[in-house]
Amino acid sequence: MRKIKAVILDWAGTLVDYGCMASEENYREIFAEFNINLTKKEIRNKMGIKKLDHIRYILESDRVSKLWFKNTGIEANEGDVRELNRRFESKIFEKVEKHSEPKEYVIRTLEILRESGIRIGSTTSYSSDVMEFLTKISKQKGLYVDYWANSEQVNGQGRPNPFMIFKNMEKMGIGSVQNVIKVGDTINDIKEGINAGVTTVAIVDGSSEMGLSLAEFESLDENEQNKARLEVRNKFKKAGADYIVNNFSSIPYLIAQIENKN
Repeated sequence: MRKIKAVILDWAGTLVDYGCMASEENYREIFAEFNINLTKKEIRNKMGIKKLDHIRYILESDRVSKLWFKNTGIEANEGDVRELNRRFESKIFEKVEKHSEPKEYVIRTLEILRESGIRIGSTTSYSSDVMEFLTKISKQKGLYVDYWANSEQVNGQGRPNPFMIFKNMEKMGIGSVQNVIKVGDTINDIKEGINAGVTTVAIVDGSSEMGLSLAEFESLDENEQNKARLEVRNKFKKAGADYIVNNFSSIPYLIAQIENKN
């Protein structure tokens, strides 16, 4: 019988920060300083990749690059990318703290997994400074993991590359991808898991792909909520996710299903 020995999780939008709002707010704010009002789609399209790469992607998009030239008088260059990233990093801490509440079912589910002997790893697009800050806050709220990896630990090769997952496996002593599942809330989380060869699980509620805050989601009626869920499920299905669940409470049952299936 196949045995799941480790669950590797994303952070914002998966463990904490319902809707992945901290980064959206921060991207919107730093570009607004140059009179560029980003759309939700422009912000969310590549969510989950390294922040520097995400900023570069936004800045190089057709509409934004034209606005940058119009507002600054120069073509966007790598120096501008790094300056925007510097501003992002300087402002993100207050946003992360504001949106650091663990999502529903997360803490109890992690307890159940640990009781089963499953290790808890994680990958993130946040910088090491931000992660040191976030994990300290989260631990005070009862949320902690055995290990986290970001792109700084894998020569800058973050999602959708598989190397942060492999780093988790190395540090936690997990020798086979057959013993690992990756859980995340973005298309790049799923691509990361697929590229690593692990089982992938997509979280729908509170995901970056849905892009709604908890208050926004709860303001919808049941039909609207189900419609929003279906749209996100279709995105994850198209991306190749092995399993798609609404929330964290399903993870232990899903693991039992995976183990009994093999």
